Amino acid sequence: MGKQNTACPCGSGRPYEDCCAPVHRGVATAATAEALMRSRFSAFARGDADYLRHSWHSRTRPARLELEPGTRWTRLEVLETAQGGLFDSTGTVRFRAHYTEGGRAGTLAEHSRFAREDGRWVYLDALPE
Repeated sequence: MGKQNTACPCGSGRPYEDCCAPVHRGVATAATAEALMRSRFSAFARGDADYLRHSWHSRTRPARLELEPGTRWTRLEVLETAQGGLFDSTGTVRFRAHYTEGGRAGTLAEHSRFAREDGRWVYLDALPE
């Protein structure tokens, strides 16, 4: 299967090259908080730490980000979104991210906050559960 036909890890059902790849390369921006969340999941799945740092709010961005090499992100479930649309300045996305690590399946659940910074959506932080 060629790169053009590879499904995007974000679960959109679209090819990666038509979905999150332009956002990862910086030739497009995520239009909504959910789209940014999906692009960040795809970046985790593809091991793109540079994009993850770039898509993090400047106030909460870690100085360094090292991804766990043994973690394989396998599926994203978006459970709920609030605000985060084309005309909003903030929004939240509740999701479940599935992964395998050391042959064992796991799930990360988070209720994430997003905000616009310099006109583009960025990840701010996780809300306490």
